[in-house]
Amino acid sequence: MKKTTLLVFLMIISLGYAQELVINGDFESGTMSWYGNALNPVDDGSGNFVNQAEITTAGDPWNVNISQAVSLIDGASYTFSFDAYTATGTTRTIIVGIGNAGAPYGANVVTETLTDVKTTYTYTMDANYGDVGASRVIFDMGADTGFVFIDNVSLLGATSTCNNGVMDGDETGIDCGGSCDACVMAPTMAAPAAPARPEADVVSIYSDSYTGNIAFDNFDAGWCGGAAVNGIMIAGNNTLEKKPGIDCHGIDFQSDRQDLSDFTHIHFDFYTNDTDLAGDVFNVKLVDFGGGGSESSALEVNINGGTMPQLVANQWVSVDLDITALGGIVTGSLTRSDIAQIGITTANVTNVWYDNIYLHKNTLLGIEDFNKTVFSTYPNPTKNSWTVKTESTKMTNIQLFDVLGKNVLSMSPNSRETKIDASNLKAGLYFARINTEFGTSSIKLIKN
Repeated sequence: MKKTTLLVFLMIISLGYAQELVINGDFESGTMSWYGNALNPVDDGSGNFVNQAEITTAGDPWNVNISQAVSLIDGASYTFSFDAYTATGTTRTIIVGIGNAGAPYGANVVTETLTDVKTTYTYTMDANYGDVGASRVIFDMGADTGFVFIDNVSLLGATSTCNNGVMDGDETGIDCGGSCDACVMAPTMAAPAAPARPEADVVSIYSDSYTGNIAFDNFDAGWCGGAAVNGIMIAGNNTLEKKPGIDCHGIDFQSDRQDLSDFTHIHFDFYTNDTDLAGDVFNVKLVDFGGGGSESSALEVNINGGTMPQLVANQWVSVDLDITALGGIVTGSLTRSDIAQIGITTANVTNVWYDNIYLHKNTLLGIEDFNKTVFSTYPNPTKNSWTVKTESTKMTNIQLFDVLGKNVLSMSPNSRETKIDASNLKAGLYFARINTEFGTSSIKLIKN
């Protein structure tokens, strides 16, 4: 019975936690969720209750049993244990298994010979029992007869190094690599830096290079069943990473619709490390509401293994396309006077990262304009703060990163001079990414 209880616990456990699943495994309660004619809690003489299974006539295996209904996770591992013993001077057989209302599956059956010495039995079982519906944990005596006493039944989800949130064992990453599933390796290089463009000639959806100028209702609208992306840092650059199993990313800004009729080009960068690109698609869709409350038309850009640009593995692919005419990989409608949403579809792509999503008018700042951005920083090194100044343009956004690429500070000064507070930072080297109307620059800062 204890084995049965353990199995029940296993079925209920949630992954990643050692949660006990057996109900009334100590048999102290008078109300129990066990089933069977061998259920008989009795006092063992010391005030402690045990279950006394008494079989006087041998029956077919599993016809005389006690059990609990459970819902195991197929393929998960479980640990169960129980205390058991027989009447003085005797030995008895007990059998424990997982199955439906009838006999359990052979792979999940354990047989033990008990003595009159109280003993703890512990097993680990994989719930590969072929039945994902309601099942039972079953205890029986097979063809044996007599008394068996069971107590302290426990069923736990077996702890695995592959789901404990720590890089241990032979893992090469947190819960991945080695004997666990292979790690998803993000690119080590950031997406290519965007060129310096006049601020008025760019509408940025997602990019560190340009000031965001859209008020989003929902940057990750869950169109395909859940949140689609994680925001991660790659070489000091904010990047979007696709979440497993979610094949589309919806970006909604109905409350701040954009007239993009004068914007001639769309740009985005993406990276995949998929080994099999057959059927993989990276699609970007501009959704125009046409003054209404839902999609009226859409312009789409489809990238796959046969297009130009082409979907290839293990390198950043930069897409910068003229959207003033249809043809090639630009399809749908050119109407973009009431753009309210952007959809990104990553059908059949397992791992993908993307960045620098924006529209522009195909204009660049001249060298003389870009060179107007000259920074002076003092004191550097510092103990308390750095003062950063530019000669001719405002700093719109500053992000400070440590040497591991972690964003430790963000600010929006919108001025030519500002202080970066270092008082709460550890001593070491930092990198400041500074955005201005003429582009983005980085400077090194040292905290003593």
